[in-house]
Amino acid sequence: MIERSDTLNNQAILLASGGHYLESIACFQRAITIDRENYLLWYNLGVTYRDAGQDEKAKQALTTAFEINPENEDTVETLATQCLSMGLLNEAVYYSNYGLELNSANAHLWNLLGVCFFQQDMYIEASEGFEMALSMNPYYKDALINLRDTYDELGNKNGVDECNLRLKEIKN
Repeated sequence: MIERSDTLNNQAILLASGGHYLESIACFQRAITIDRENYLLWYNLGVTYRDAGQDEKAKQALTTAFEINPENEDTVETLATQCLSMGLLNEAVYYSNYGLELNSANAHLWNLLGVCFFQQDMYIEASEGFEMALSMNPYYKDALINLRDTYDELGNKNGVDECNLRLKEIKN
């Protein structure tokens, strides 16, 4: 029987969904030996490493996926998120901006960019990122919570109150 990368990919996804990360990673690695230039295999491997708590390996695999297919928004967003979770704020900002060049209407990337700025105490820039995310999706709860917290840091009580009102509306 000849192994196929797509079959190994599917098997690896099933294994990962059951929490069998080591077996899943082995399947992805085998699939990659068959189809080394398949960005989706690298992407899925990166997500699996992330879920398994192996941040550095997750970033490496996601970076390879990005190098193979730099136009894929999911890859860019996941890589930016991974960098943020690792405290690599400059890289997270870079990939967020790169992704926004691909699609300026990506609310998740605007929110992510806002989080990066917030963590650098750049509250005006953070608020702009969250506001852009909310202009794309007014019901984006995380962005609304982030904007409220940013307004609080800026001393904008009216903004905090407005965000709280909108959060109540979303809950109802």
